[in-house]
Amino acid sequence: MLRPVFSNDFFIILIVISLVFVAITKLLFEKRFNHFASILINSSYLKVYSKDQKFIDLFDGLLFLNLLFSVSIFSYISYNTLFENLEISIAFILKLMLSIGIFILIKVLLERLIGSLFSIDNLIDKYLFQKISYKNFLGLVLIPINIILLFSIVPNKAIVLSVIIFLGIINTIGLLTSYKSNLNLIKRDFFYFILYLCALEIGPYFILYKVLIENKV
Repeated sequence: MLRPVFSNDFFIILIVISLVFVAITKLLFEKRFNHFASILINSSYLKVYSKDQKFIDLFDGLLFLNLLFSVSIFSYISYNTLFENLEISIAFILKLMLSIGIFILIKVLLERLIGSLFSIDNLIDKYLFQKISYKNFLGLVLIPINIILLFSIVPNKAIVLSVIIFLGIINTIGLLTSYKSNLNLIKRDFFYFILYLCALEIGPYFILYKVLIENKV
């Protein structure tokens, strides 16, 4: 089944923009980027760069922009495959990117607020750096996946669900790495950890899913 030419051209532009963000990141921070690219098999990146993190970091910011583009494209592909066809438009993609970006930023700000309230800013900053790093890594992984799903094969439910599971595994590895480095604290306050997990790691995604499905962004 052939896809509309407009959609292909539009997605090519979006993917090129994503690649530009990645290329600029690698150009400006080549050593850090090469180290970052192996984060899934070598967690030393987290130990080295968590010490020098800033509230506004150009490296993470550029990769976050790629994340927004990549996740938006994959979300569109997934919804079209799993539910119903949606007409592609610039306004739709921008709304989708804005929704995802606001969701992530609000979640980060809430976690920083909790860190301030309980005087554990350093711990929360380190934890957020680890989570953001793995999410930005997902943005890189999604670039070739999106290209394949758009221009090589026609996605079906089995393929899309397999990709979602694969991305979930990567995200879980990131979370487990973060929890492992803070294991003593988690053991000491296990009840509060479970509350945090339900309130800020699981709950928001169910709310986002419901909003997207009911309102189609």
